[in-house]
Amino acid sequence: MIRKDYYEVLGASRSASVDDIKKAYRKLAMKNHPDRNPGDKEAEERFKEATEAYEVLGDPEKRKIYDRYGHEGLQSSGYSGPGNYEDIFASFGDIFEDLFGFSGRGGGRGPRRDGPIAGSDLRYDCTISFMDAAKGLEKEIEIIKRDTCWTCEGSGVRPGYSPQTCPSCQGTGQIVRSQGFFRVSTPCSRCRGAGRIITEPCHDCDGAGLTRVSKKISVKIPPGIDDGSRMRLSGQGEGGRRGGPTGDLYVVIHVEPHEFFVRKGDDIYCQLTIDIADAALGGKEEIMTLDGPKAISIPKGIQSGHALTLKSEGFPNLRGYGKGDMIIEFIVKTPIDLTKRQEELLREFLEIEKERKGHGQGFFKKLFNKS
Repeated sequence: MIRKDYYEVLGASRSASVDDIKKAYRKLAMKNHPDRNPGDKEAEERFKEATEAYEVLGDPEKRKIYDRYGHEGLQSSGYSGPGNYEDIFASFGDIFEDLFGFSGRGGGRGPRRDGPIAGSDLRYDCTISFMDAAKGLEKEIEIIKRDTCWTCEGSGVRPGYSPQTCPSCQGTGQIVRSQGFFRVSTPCSRCRGAGRIITEPCHDCDGAGLTRVSKKISVKIPPGIDDGSRMRLSGQGEGGRRGGPTGDLYVVIHVEPHEFFVRKGDDIYCQLTIDIADAALGGKEEIMTLDGPKAISIPKGIQSGHALTLKSEGFPNLRGYGKGDMIIEFIVKTPIDLTKRQEELLREFLEIEKERKGHGQGFFKKLFNKS
């Protein structure tokens, strides 16, 4: 049997990005999903083909093997396709929620309510200084969360006891009522759709399966991190119940503004105010950088608004592509509150300039003389 090319199945080019692959799969999955085509075996097969293609091309490692060695390479690596529907839905639960707005497991019927329940993801907002963002740091944070009750192992049931079958729904989790020609099914209000009730709740968590705890976590913040960046700490979220996995913790970074620097990408910008004499004559000036004070040369005759670039004095790139630059904008300060001697020197300078440029003639006077 000749297997179809995965790129042809999805209608994507070999240079397609991960987002392009996902969009192509979304289009095919929406069109051929079994719930939208009941009884259509051809649509079901197209859906399975598209799902298998996405499982490979949406995974960087599998895609690399497939691009180089084809289907044989995947088989040699141990991959044999997603298998039956239960395997497909187990592998693609997240994307089905993203694409269709519901969980794909069980053909759209939803997970059993008395089965494992994954812990919720949590968010923590962490504020750091501008310099800490540039240098990176290890910071200890403290969160208060609901964690798995290890007395009952998240079941909510007192050790030594078991949940009982709900007498209202007889363990189905649903109450069926007849209304004329119709039969309406609703979740059982007594067991909340679980099909079982806890008659002997755990004393430590009162049957919730979770207890409130305070936990300290060490967070490694890499150098170069930007304001608004989000770090995912796997398994540090809310605890799972009934054997479900722990959620994740997302640390959102907020960087305080700096009094001197402004960041744009990996580059930093600042302004340096200099006297008119330094602007005209040039010289040396000490300026603050991310690595401490540094002497720079002021070009002779620098104008206000002109900039000087210091290479690799900016933020380190998070992906390891070196450092950004530091751009210094010069602001020439006009002197005020001059002493009498300073005024005399400036007037003398002005007279010399007039003589040098046109023997005392102003611009308009020289212009008219020429005409």
